[in-house]
Amino acid sequence: MISLILSESALELVPSELKHHPSVVTHAKKLGKYSSEILLDNSWHFAAMKGIKNEMKRGRPDLVHFSILEATTIPLYLENKIKLYVHTIDDKVISFGENVHLPKSYHRFAGVIEKLYQEKQIVTNNDVLLEIKDQSFSELIDEINPTKVIGFSTKGISSSYEKITAEISDNSCLVIGGFQKGHFSDSIEDKITNLYSVGDKPFEGHVVVARMLYEYEKTIFM
Repeated sequence: MISLILSESALELVPSELKHHPSVVTHAKKLGKYSSEILLDNSWHFAAMKGIKNEMKRGRPDLVHFSILEATTIPLYLENKIKLYVHTIDDKVISFGENVHLPKSYHRFAGVIEKLYQEKQIVTNNDVLLEIKDQSFSELIDEINPTKVIGFSTKGISSSYEKITAEISDNSCLVIGGFQKGHFSDSIEDKITNLYSVGDKPFEGHVVVARMLYEYEKTIFM
């Protein structure tokens, strides 16, 4: 089984320093929740987010949603041949149980993730579907203990999905950014053994997820 990590993902609750900003308070009231209980979302909280640390890597939970859907609605996942993790920008890790299907509607997805942040687990019929815990990327890699960590970045060596697929062995780990713009932090790159670029232009993470997993699927099912 291989692993896929969406790293430094733009998926977090509104941080304490922004929870009293008018745009955040207004949005939270519309949702019937406290400011500290909702996802930071640039669509609603743009004014509040101006100038915050790592601004361009934060507030895009919709992009993380896209990548999760790409990874969890394919044969590779349905046949339990891939393990998905979401590592967030604030060093939390969401792990997925087997055959977990998150809502395709973004608003319902946001509700599930907000509930997960509050309850730490989503459990159905004694099965843990989702779990979140405080964990750094480095700690997650140590836990997975993969034979190889393959990352995707425009800073990497130019390659193709087909060539990279040939390097993937059982227990390899794929790392794709879960953020809008920018590059992996040094602490992430330090754990990546092979860093590749798959185009002369930056692609959104969900595109790379879809294309990379499809190429790998062909070696498994075709």
